[in-house]
Order: sequence, then structure tokens, then C-alpha cells
Amino acid sequence: MLKQFLSKLPRKSSKPDTIESPRRGSGNSSSSHGGDDGGGLQRTTSGGTMVSIRSNATKRTSSVVFPSSVVAGIEPLLAFRDVPSSERLILFISKLSLCNMVFDFTDPSKSTTEKDLKRATLIELVDFVASCPPKFTESAMVAMCKMCENNLFRVFPPNYRSNSGGSENDDDEPMFDPAWPHLQIVYDLLLHFVTSSSLEAKVAKKYINHSFILRLLDLFDSEDPRERECLKTILHRIYGKFMIHRPFIRKSIGNVFYRFIFEMERHNGIAELLEIFGSVISGFAVPLKEEHKIFLGRALVPLHKPKSLGVYFQQLSFCVTQFIEKEPKLALNVIRGLLKYWPITNTQKEVMLLSELEEIVEGINMGEFQKVMVPLFWRIGCCINSSHFQVAERVLFFWNNDQIVNLIAHNRHVILPIIFPALERNIQCHWNQSVLNLSLNVRKLFTEMDDGLVMACHAHFKEEQANLSVAAEKRKETWEQLENAASLQPITGNTAVLVTPLATSITC
Repeated sequence: MLKQFLSKLPRKSSKPDTIESPRRGSGNSSSSHGGDDGGGLQRTTSGGTMVSIRSNATKRTSSVVFPSSVVAGIEPLLAFRDVPSSERLILFISKLSLCNMVFDFTDPSKSTTEKDLKRATLIELVDFVASCPPKFTESAMVAMCKMCENNLFRVFPPNYRSNSGGSENDDDEPMFDPAWPHLQIVYDLLLHFVTSSSLEAKVAKKYINHSFILRLLDLFDSEDPRERECLKTILHRIYGKFMIHRPFIRKSIGNVFYRFIFEMERHNGIAELLEIFGSVISGFAVPLKEEHKIFLGRALVPLHKPKSLGVYFQQLSFCVTQFIEKEPKLALNVIRGLLKYWPITNTQKEVMLLSELEEIVEGINMGEFQKVMVPLFWRIGCCINSSHFQVAERVLFFWNNDQIVNLIAHNRHVILPIIFPALERNIQCHWNQSVLNLSLNVRKLFTEMDDGLVMACHAHFKEEQANLSVAAEKRKETWEQLENAASLQPITGNTAVLVTPLATSITC
């Protein structure tokens, strides 16, 4: 009995960085080890099983990955359950310091033991932070921020990035970081740390500061969509917890948008940043501050211009809609902005903008609609005449929307003369049967609204067509006269006159 009792007592280790193995034949014996904390502090494990499974290779790995000179008080290989609760934050800092070592994951066969040890330590840290630990001290916050900086904050090499601002081709496969299985745990740890009730925002704001936030924003340019998704969640939680940083976060995201629009037109994280901003906009108080309206006009509306719009269009449209729901008068500025940045040769962008226009016009009142209907329906008329059937078909679907039809009906005397020529040209010679049928349906709808107005517009259209034919004949005669006059002039050795046949093609 005495022998068993004595075997359970902790024994001091002669070497601070080694772990003693339990005696053979002693099932209840436990191992002990010392940590170099500057004060000769010794720590003993409470369970022999965990220590007994560690091999000499693991001990050597511990000293390689985690030099004794940087041990923060307790040997980091200890489990949290093996130390008193009052000392677990010290062990937390020790394990964070262990994870400061960064490895090369491009070669899976390199430093496998060290990588496994670090991965296991990170998982322990996640479990500890998620278990509602004591209030984090400033030393713990410093260690956590340092570990995240060492593991996450990095500059992407040129061959890691694409040359464009995002691909609209769904067949393009995203780039995956080979270190992601390791990085994912670090992000998970940071998320649990930021959202933990043990983290006091008033103290942590000194360490999760503007510099830390800016470097997080830089990581949104990662080509790995999994990393951007984690960053989106973490930044959103930081925005929610640190109220003092909210204006800075909004301003910094705006700066990313400005650089993307006006300088590079290449960034991988625009969709995720817009998704964050969408939830931020939903929390804005009404009436909106002037800075928010400026952001809408200078950042969100110009974001419709880049050629990679399809990558982030859904998130952008949601943000714009949120603004208009908060303050409907902003719809005028948005419509004018969309007309300003309207694509000329990109039909896919035209279809997207038409969808957004329909949603905006559907929600505005009569007074606001009348202020913008002339330039709006001039653009709609151009889209009706588009040779690309998807554009023409999409804009003709506007007349399936009862709210828009109601707005048009009350202003038909202004709108019909603008779009009637486009409808007639489609009916006469558009190559796509679906577009032709839709054009006939729209004209029939106008006829039911006001048959006299349709007849007047048709007569005016015929008159214009006749005038255009007369003008074309006059131009043809003028060119024939010039050709005849030129043919009668003598050609000298120093003078050459090139006469080309007159092109008289007639288009619909």
C-alpha cells in the first residue's frame, strides 16, 4: 500500500525538456516533467496514459518545433485537463507559442511529425476556447494575435493569383491552397476566439486593431473559396463585436472596392465583401447618413462597370436593393447610374442589368418613375431592338410585370412614342420568332390601352420611314453626281482619284 502511494507522488525531472516514462510493471504510476518558465516551475500530469503513448521521436519533435527558450511557463504537450484551472491560460499561451512555427505544405512528405504535432495542438486550442475558459488576459490576446499573424497573414505569390478579376465561366475550377487542412483549424480557432464570451472587446480592441483588420482584408484576395468563406464569417463577427471598429471596417472595404473599380479590376473576394456589406446595410438606421449615400453612389453603382460583374452580381444587387428599401428616393440615382454604366457589347451584363432594373422600377412610386422614364425607356427601346435574342426577350418580359405595366399605362403618351419604332422593327424583321411574338403581344397590349395612340404612333412611324427613304435617295443621287463629276476630271501623273461603288444596303 505504501509503495503504491509513493509511486503516485510527483518526482522532479533532472532535465527540464524531457518527459520521464512510467516504470515498467507499475500500472498506476504517472510521469512528470518540468517546464522552463524562468522560475523553475515543475508540472506533473494527472493521468499516465497520455504521457506513456508519447515516443522519444515526439519528445525530440517538441524540442525542435518548440524551443525551450520560448516556453511560456508550462510544457505545451500537456493537456488542459492535466493542469489546474488557474494555470490553463498559461498553458494556452504555451500552446499558441508552439503553433508559431510555419511549415511548407507543398511537400506532403516533409516534416510530417512536426505537422501532426502542431495540428493536434491547434485542435486542442479550439476545444479549449470553445469550452468557455476564464477571461482572456492581455498576454493571451497578444499570443493569439501573434499566432494568427504568423500562420495566416501572407503575401500571395504571383502564380497563385489569376490575371482577371474573377471568371464568369462556371467550368473554371477554383484554386485550392495545399495548406488548407492546417489553415482551416487556425481560422476556426480565431473565429471561436473572437466570438468567445471570455474575450472582452474593450481590452481586445488594442490587439485586434486597424492593422490586424487591414491584413485580414488583404487575405480576401485568396483564390481558395474556402478561405474567403472563413474570412467572411470572422470579419462579420469582428464587425458585430467591436463597435469602435465599424466605421474603419466600412471605410476599408470601400477602399478595396475603389481600387478594384478604378485601378486593377482584379480581386477574388468582391462577392464575399459585398455579402458582409449586405448584412451591414440591413442594420443602418433610417434616415440614412450622408456617408452611406455617398458609398452607394461612388462604390456600389460603379461596381456594375467591371467586366467580371457576373461573379458578384447577386451580392451587389442585394446591397443596392437594401439601400432602396431603406430610402426609396435613392432608386433614381441607382437607375441613372445603371444607364450611365450600361454595357454596349456585353450582352450577358445587359441581361443582368435588365433584371436589376425590373426589380428597382417595380418598387418606385409614380412621381419618381416620371423623373427617369424618358432616358430609361430610350435604353429599353435599344434593348428591344437588340439582335441578341436573350436581351430583347428579357426586356420584353417587363410587360409581364403588373406594377410596371401600371406605371407604363399612366404614362403611355410619353413612353409609347419612344419604344414604338423598336417594336415595329422587331415585328417586321427580327430573326427570332420568340422575340417577334413578344413584340406583337406588347403592341397588342398598347392597343388595348389606347388604340388611337397606337394608330398615331404607327402613322408617325410610317412618315419617318418615308422621310428616311427620301433622304437615302437624295444621298444616292448626290454620290452619283460626285462620281460622274470625278470621272470627267483629267487624271495627272501626280493625282489619283479612287472612286468606289455606292453601298446602298437597306437595313430594318
